[in-house]
Amino acid sequence: MATTDRARTRDGWFAAAGGAVAALLGAGLGELSAALIAPASSPFAAIGGALIDAAPPWAKDTAIAWFGTADKVALLTGIAIVLLAVACVAGLAERRRPPVGVAIAVALGIVGAAVALTRTDAGPLSWLPSLIAGATMALTLRMLMRMLSAQPTVRTDAAPADAPLDRPQEMDRRRFLAWTGGAAAIGLVAVLGATIVSGSSRAVAAIRAALRLPSPAVAAPPVPGGAELNIPGLADVVTPNDSFYRIDTALVVPQVDPADWSLRIRGMVQNEITLTWDELVALPLEEGYATLSCVSNEVGGTLIGNALWLGYPIRELLARARPMADADMVLSRSIDGFTASTPLEALTDPERWSILAVGMNGEPLPLEHGFPVRMVVPGLYGYVSATKWVVDLEVTRFDRATAYWTDRGWSERGPVKLQSRIDVPRPGQGLSAGDTVIAGVAWQPHVGVSRVEVQVDDGPWEEATLATAISYDTWVQWSLPWRATTGRHVLRCRATNALGETQTSDVAGVVPDGATGWHEFPVDVF
Repeated sequence: MATTDRARTRDGWFAAAGGAVAALLGAGLGELSAALIAPASSPFAAIGGALIDAAPPWAKDTAIAWFGTADKVALLTGIAIVLLAVACVAGLAERRRPPVGVAIAVALGIVGAAVALTRTDAGPLSWLPSLIAGATMALTLRMLMRMLSAQPTVRTDAAPADAPLDRPQEMDRRRFLAWTGGAAAIGLVAVLGATIVSGSSRAVAAIRAALRLPSPAVAAPPVPGGAELNIPGLADVVTPNDSFYRIDTALVVPQVDPADWSLRIRGMVQNEITLTWDELVALPLEEGYATLSCVSNEVGGTLIGNALWLGYPIRELLARARPMADADMVLSRSIDGFTASTPLEALTDPERWSILAVGMNGEPLPLEHGFPVRMVVPGLYGYVSATKWVVDLEVTRFDRATAYWTDRGWSERGPVKLQSRIDVPRPGQGLSAGDTVIAGVAWQPHVGVSRVEVQVDDGPWEEATLATAISYDTWVQWSLPWRATTGRHVLRCRATNALGETQTSDVAGVVPDGATGWHEFPVDVF
């Protein structure tokens, strides 16, 4: 009986491995076919995108809190783990109750195809890669399990325990292992090929690298000499592109050739406009600094950055389109279907520098930050304003249209709240007793910061020294000398804006319109 149990356990492991390999081969060929057809039709991207769309706000916030800007990698990894588990179950089912495993594989393909067709950026063949993946998995699983079934699963009790296996069984096992290894290798090569094909087919990256943006008609003033305090550990006053936070719903970064890009301004306007890339960059572009932040940024969080942007004022384009008197919102759309609802007044206000941006920190927009064109609206959270890969502006009303995140429980209007953050020292960082410094940043774009105060333990609030702000659209650095004494201390900070309003101590989460409270944490001084 012990030999029988061992044989069954061995067959179970073989069946599970066969299911996993069949899924690997199917996924590889599915991703490769998607790379040849369109990256957005990737089975993983389609399913992942549907999960992002279906996720409630708390799930999105949890993912960002746990994984930060790696939330998409975590989602894809989770999908792969679930697929692997389902594939192992399919292998066991096909070994014991055929054709249940094959049915599971076919069902996975059909579900993937159906999900792909529901995507707003679905192409005419978006369903095909998922069906290829499902069919490949089904056929491979059936073939491998037939090989496994050809082997005797138990040794008769009449045979000695050490009796040699017959030659046919030995050959069948070797054949199963050989085919399993070959299928796994082909699957891995297909995944690698999908990566290579995707990279080579996305000539957009090469186009961006070769692109030279025109000089601005209105250049940004130089960064004031006193804007950067040069304190180690303090966030740079201008965030490098590769450090700028990225939060969006695109699992596959849209690849938009500027030659194919156009923007349509329509809806409640008297004069509908369509603007091409060449027409946009021929306009007198303006340059300026602006701080952007995500509504999911917790108090003290890092989902915020400041950059030098190059673009054209949206108010000028809207003036040409002539919105109707009762319009109060602009619904912007990305090429991948994302939408944001921006108050019309924020885009037409001559005192607010709302632009269609084409450049970031002296170069064309990075692909993941919206190349070739995105929106930048100082003073509003990104979910209602910072649409990347923007292709459509529909002038409408808040009572007639809703946007991606407002459909999921977030507020219609998202003004950025007054916030401050301590960067130095870091939470959990140990300090030596003596003279040191407390430093950080504060922000409320489109309003500006006039003062930052710091409190140690329950002592008096002390006013920090503000660096020179680049403008009221950007964050500002601050610092305060501190003579640290041995023991545990609690640090906290608060800001006051240019209107005289002080940052509230009331603690609130990010839903529905941004977090509030003072940034505070303990530090140990030795």
